[in-house]
Amino acid sequence: MTERTGSKTRPNRLVNETSTYLLQHAYNPVDWYAWGPEALEKARVEDKPILLSIGYAACHWCHVMEHESFEDEATAKMMNDYFVNIKVDREERTDLDEIYMKAVQMMTGHGGWPMTVFLTPELKPFFGGTYFPPQDRHGLPGFKKLLTGLHQAWEEQRPEILKSSDELTGHMRLMDEIAKPDVEPLLNENLLELGTDKLSRIFDHIWGGFGNAPKFPHSFSLNLAMRYAAPSSKGRPARKEECVEIYKTSLDRMAYGGIHDQIGGGFARYAVDRQWLVPHFEKMLYDNALLCKTYLDGYLLTGRTYWADVARGILEFVLRELTTEDGGFYSSLDADSEGEEGKFYVWDPQQVEAVLNTDAEWFSEVFGVTKQGNFEHGKSVLHLTKSPEALQEKFNLSESEFWIKVRDCSVKLMTERARRVRPGRDEKVLTSWNCLMITAFIEGYRVLKEPRYLDAAQRATEFIFTNLVKDGRLLRTWGQGKAKLNGYLDDYSYFVQSLLDLAEVDTNPKWLQEAERLTRVMLDQFGDTESGGLFYTSADHEELVTRPKSHYDGSIPSGSSVAVFALLRLSKLTNNKDYEHKAVELLKLYAPFMTRVPDQFSNFLCAVDFYLAGETEIACLFKSGSESDDARKLLFELYAHYIPNKVVLCHNESKSSTLPLVEGRKTLSGAPTAYICSNYTCDAPVADPAKLSERLKELAGR
Repeated sequence: MTERTGSKTRPNRLVNETSTYLLQHAYNPVDWYAWGPEALEKARVEDKPILLSIGYAACHWCHVMEHESFEDEATAKMMNDYFVNIKVDREERTDLDEIYMKAVQMMTGHGGWPMTVFLTPELKPFFGGTYFPPQDRHGLPGFKKLLTGLHQAWEEQRPEILKSSDELTGHMRLMDEIAKPDVEPLLNENLLELGTDKLSRIFDHIWGGFGNAPKFPHSFSLNLAMRYAAPSSKGRPARKEECVEIYKTSLDRMAYGGIHDQIGGGFARYAVDRQWLVPHFEKMLYDNALLCKTYLDGYLLTGRTYWADVARGILEFVLRELTTEDGGFYSSLDADSEGEEGKFYVWDPQQVEAVLNTDAEWFSEVFGVTKQGNFEHGKSVLHLTKSPEALQEKFNLSESEFWIKVRDCSVKLMTERARRVRPGRDEKVLTSWNCLMITAFIEGYRVLKEPRYLDAAQRATEFIFTNLVKDGRLLRTWGQGKAKLNGYLDDYSYFVQSLLDLAEVDTNPKWLQEAERLTRVMLDQFGDTESGGLFYTSADHEELVTRPKSHYDGSIPSGSSVAVFALLRLSKLTNNKDYEHKAVELLKLYAPFMTRVPDQFSNFLCAVDFYLAGETEIACLFKSGSESDDARKLLFELYAHYIPNKVVLCHNESKSSTLPLVEGRKTLSGAPTAYICSNYTCDAPVADPAKLSERLKELAGR
């Protein structure tokens, strides 16, 4: 890193960190500390309050506040004089983000980033908010004015501040406790009915998605709608029709919108409007992983090839722009370039014409590039102005002719776009987010039949084993060749889930063995033996003001809900009923929440659906590995149908196994062979892909 020009160019302590976000602040005049013993001890010794600033590298308003306040010498002097200043990357320290976001929401009624929280030396919050402008604006106090006021209050009203912080911390601890229901809840179809009813009531029937602006994809809610709408589902016909509308409208409208990078693939974090037109341009690894799987499931359920192409675009984007040399996945791309949000992605008619010449008018009409623009400075965010089918009819083009023309134009525009100044990239590698992407690549391999995607999943998995496992335990983050921080619950549950996904397509026994070993570590380190549930931090994690639990789905599914899926799958694969008992315990603990706020527990409800669906277990036996053409032909047929509640295990018959799903089973005359058991009845083994297809259609309800 080079020093910035200016009057104060010497770096602060953050220059030694590995987080891209912390390094972005390494040349601020603020005397920043990373969270750690040195900063916390300084606050105690000097009896100073802590100014805790939490954000992430792709956050637009984090950059704005840095430029307005943290780069300002006068503001920095006040911060340095009055406070111990700690900067935290929320994606590395999700425990701190979870704890103090809860405090900010309790104090203000809302949250977001940048998060700005003031703590006592005992780490108890007493004031907080999000973005603060340099001067009073839009009902927010100016930051320097706020610093002065809080310093005076600390000096003159200390007892009141300490009393208030004690009370707030007590409320935060209560929120992390989950009382076991007085009456044991029933795990039945009624939970799914309540959940989908809530989705139906908050669904936007015109533009898809849920609620109003700003609008987020909420992939797990769409997954729940697809599960309920599936032909094999036992749901009510009228509600199934509603769920079909939910997922079809949402997947189409999001794909047509500016939230979807129409020429480069992948999705931005969210749209600022109801129509999905103008995105907040940051592109996050986890969003793209989750949406990829959702679009692929939609394709399997409906056969809509457009959705398969959208998913393929996501995977190619990640391979091209978010993959490390060693196979891991970077975290995100910034929203800004050259100090302007979205500048890398938007176009005007002159720019399009300079690249596409005679095709410019056609492309502009298809993707909404106009003189007036739909964004700042007369620029346009690319979006499909109509459905692909309507555009094909309008221009009298066949489906293949239309998409060939779109791709030809996109390649030329991508070449031109590559010459622009790129948005910044957050190059830390997070275990949990990588596991979501591993699952997406595995799904891409088996649905899109592309071996490169399996290779990407295997390489990323080995990256984690090589760089993010120490003494049998997971670490949270890797950057600049260094891994650090204890893994959190989602790191463990997501990795177990992705290892089980690998075991469904690869005969290497390591995947299942490691999945079971890490599950035991997870239950030992994160289980709450008194109140039930799973903590978010491990038993040997540093002591904080509260020990949070992973409850509801946020931008990613809760670690607890993913743990339920993993435990249920492991129980079926190993016949160890202890795993199922633990999963059911978690489902019953959270059942009252699924009833009250089902839209915040969609992934838990998907797990309920998985639990209620009964037994569908498939063993795939191969003479050697699963990479031969014949082996892949069988595997690809197996995954050509939407059967979300099946459990699959691949096995090399030359290796002995005591797993009940494969023990004693052999291939038919050396040919790849599938053994299917459903509802406690096993079919005859089948090696003919056509016959396998017929049986799978029955299981899918076709």
